[in-house]
Amino acid sequence: MPGYVYILANQQYGTLYIGVTSDLVTRVYDHREGRTPGFAWKYGCKRLVWHEEHDRIVDAIQREKSLKRW
Repeated sequence: MPGYVYILANQQYGTLYIGVTSDLVTRVYDHREGRTPGFAWKYGCKRLVWHEEHDRIVDAIQREKSLKRW
């Protein structure tokens, strides 16, 4: 199952949110519509600024963790 790591922003030079999903289009749509409560919703992170596709979801999760540690 493929996985995606993505970064959302609320504005230029603003707050960033790093997430992982198996369905990027639906996940970004949910963020934009406010259907995903949590950090991204609280800070208004709705603009997709970067994404990366991985062949396996476990690889995407590992990449997300490494980005968050950075």
